[in-house]
Amino acid sequence: MSKGKKSTRAWLARHIDDPYVKLARKHQYRSRAAFKLIEIDAQDRLIRPGITVVDLGAAPGAWSQVLRERLARPPEAGGGIRGRIVALDLLPMDPVPDVEFIQGDFREPQTLERLERTLAGTKLDLVVSDMAPNLSGIAVADAARMADLLALTLAFALAHLKPDGALLAKCFHGSGFSQAVESFKRSFVRVAVRKPGASRDRSAETYLLGRSLKAGATVAQPPVG
Repeated sequence: MSKGKKSTRAWLARHIDDPYVKLARKHQYRSRAAFKLIEIDAQDRLIRPGITVVDLGAAPGAWSQVLRERLARPPEAGGGIRGRIVALDLLPMDPVPDVEFIQGDFREPQTLERLERTLAGTKLDLVVSDMAPNLSGIAVADAARMADLLALTLAFALAHLKPDGALLAKCFHGSGFSQAVESFKRSFVRVAVRKPGASRDRSAETYLLGRSLKAGATVAQPPVG
């Protein structure tokens, strides 16, 4: 058996036995990633009825599902949600009730313009981002791509969050991580690092949480393309 086939078979075995995969199926979430947001929200109470939130890198939709659950009105109150959820991803996403979806590349100015037109000047309470670049396996290049994407996410958040708003964004713990933390500290009054239990131990995936904008906080956007 080739090394590639062995690796694929090992991944499938781990995936099938993964307790979060089983929980996702049980609760009808589209991916195990739902539990990352659930765990962080249980600790930090980010999702409150009435908020306006943008979900970046939303596909296949697990985080949007969690956001929708947290903002849902009870059936006896007429259903729907208290608040607004706008989701964006480069990939298509099956509809999630009460979630507005935009398909496009967040790194492209025209996609950001579509998102801004959709928001129509509405300031945000929360931005969540589970985005990551396509990985090449070359550590230096992957770290640079992640840094650019995170800088773009931070720039978007600073331009659109309310003064007391929050940004939760994926990053990689490795090259460039300390610089990412510093950029958050320059921008937010409170900064925390989160590694939820649903994030696999062997993964470099980490989440940065910034809350309450510092006065005059700005960040230079990375070059696009």
